[in-house]
Amino acid sequence: MNDWSVNIGGAAGMWGDSYLATPQLLADGRCDYLIYDALAEITMAILTKARMRDPDQGYAHDIISTIGANLRQMRDSGVKVVTNAGGVNPRAAAARLRALAAESGVEVRVAAVDGDDLMPRLDRLRELDIREMGRGTAIPDRPISMNAYLGARPIAAALAAGAEVVITGRCVDSALTLGPLIHEYGWGPEEFDVLSGGSLAGHLIECGPQATGGLLTDWEDTPSWVNSGFPIAMVRADGSFEITAPVGTDAVVDRRTVIEQMLYEIGDPAAYLLPDVTCDWTQVVVGEIGRNRVEVSGARGVAPTATLKACAQVFDGHRTQVQFFLGGRDAARRGRRAAQDLLTRTRKMFADRGFTDFRDTLVEVVGAEDTYGANAQELTPREVWVRIAVHHDNPAALTAFVREFPSIGVGGPCGMGGVGGGLPKPSPVLRLESFLVPRDLVAAEITVDGQLLDSEWGDVPESLCVQDGPRGSDIDTDLPVEAGVELPLIAIAYGRSGDKGDNVNIGIAARHPDFEPLIHAQLTVGRVGVYLNHLGATHIERFMLPGSHSVNFLLHNGLGGGGAASLRIDPQGKAAAQQLLDLHINIPAAMLAHPALAPIPEVVTARSRRSTTPKESQ
Repeated sequence: MNDWSVNIGGAAGMWGDSYLATPQLLADGRCDYLIYDALAEITMAILTKARMRDPDQGYAHDIISTIGANLRQMRDSGVKVVTNAGGVNPRAAAARLRALAAESGVEVRVAAVDGDDLMPRLDRLRELDIREMGRGTAIPDRPISMNAYLGARPIAAALAAGAEVVITGRCVDSALTLGPLIHEYGWGPEEFDVLSGGSLAGHLIECGPQATGGLLTDWEDTPSWVNSGFPIAMVRADGSFEITAPVGTDAVVDRRTVIEQMLYEIGDPAAYLLPDVTCDWTQVVVGEIGRNRVEVSGARGVAPTATLKACAQVFDGHRTQVQFFLGGRDAARRGRRAAQDLLTRTRKMFADRGFTDFRDTLVEVVGAEDTYGANAQELTPREVWVRIAVHHDNPAALTAFVREFPSIGVGGPCGMGGVGGGLPKPSPVLRLESFLVPRDLVAAEITVDGQLLDSEWGDVPESLCVQDGPRGSDIDTDLPVEAGVELPLIAIAYGRSGDKGDNVNIGIAARHPDFEPLIHAQLTVGRVGVYLNHLGATHIERFMLPGSHSVNFLLHNGLGGGGAASLRIDPQGKAAAQQLLDLHINIPAAMLAHPALAPIPEVVTARSRRSTTPKESQ
């Protein structure tokens, strides 16, 4: 095997990620590229609002500033940078970075990639009667923005033109890694397996330390979060790669951290649709080859589809929230009554002032397990945090509600506090709508140092695209299991969850291949649907990944409108996997002594009950 690799460091997993990443990865000395992922669906909404206020805004300032502050060291060490921090205004972001470079006396070639803005093509898209992916509705009359997800080849073209920093608008996150790999290895548009492998490497590092101990189910195995380690993907020409992290950090890189991140927000793992390739990661194998070194191989790919995903931001009224602390006996019941009485009072006030009713309201008592729905334990907490979120078309109505809120501090429940800090203001709700648009209507534009690149940059040829991609296995069986002990799923599995628009993605991986049949037999769509009924999903799909001994669930319409519009305290479903891991399943008696069984209290109790059996005493 050729050990030469292109090494790419994941220096940001979100807009606002830690200052630790850039100096840590530069000091490590192994990286050829650093990528900074700034965009999520919620972030696009925030940046769209910013550009509405000021046409020179709409990009992630802090990431551009971080790159600018480290340009000299990047130049001296030969490290190139790719980021989607351009948001909805990549040319303005590139201009800002060039200004920072000039202030520092550093010469650097900066490229901007845009063309993802579909607003000029709305009439043509309406002529094609394109429909929203989940709701089946037409393109809205007046979207605030509509952006297509670009692929990796424009990034590769910018690098080939001599750019040392590439700033993109909306592209798929993994393209930040795949673009440099296409440039370095010359991968053609028909080399689907290596494109899938490079995309998987990008998917694993795009969220920064999520692949190196962040969000790990077995959180106590991460020594601390003081000095989070950021990931490095060392990718070979055949598409296989290693994931590692700088030494001297709190990073944990093992099968768990990598598989959890692989499952994160991928939907159908046999048909993860990207602009450059349709990825099949069902047979991916993850193996530990050393301390904080994991080998990943087995990614496969087929042709991409003839469409690209596009997301529109639609103005959908206003929302706000108020919160307060309650302490003492029966705190949860007092909090719920106070919240409902305030809403009732406000509705009377609305009627008196001529406002319509709220469009939606949500009361969540944090500390009383309201987010668990029917699975909440019978708790009598003596301190809770009460949250009231509301949605209305008229911001003046929400302002009236907020101004009325403090009155319950004297005419409401005893033991109330924590209301200081000023009253919140209503904010616009931007609802996300997703569409599939013909890729021939999307044309990326590349500028290098402000000059438009006029050379062909080699997008995916139309002849390689297919109309309909493959589908993964969602066979759902309810097989009998040998009688044993009921234990929570976390005893034999770990997992991670996140959002895909208004859908919840939950990946569950077996701690050992021996546990995989138990998961397949008992973690069915029916049981998951009942257990997570409080999420309100309209239907659920299950997909198998035998290579990593895992399953992936997609809960459609389970987020109350999606992260940018939901009133929930967990609008992106980040806690859904941890809730599902509490589901009790049957562990056969013969497996209770399995060394991979997680050492949770329930498991220890089960083991102690069997400690004197003939089999275990031999």
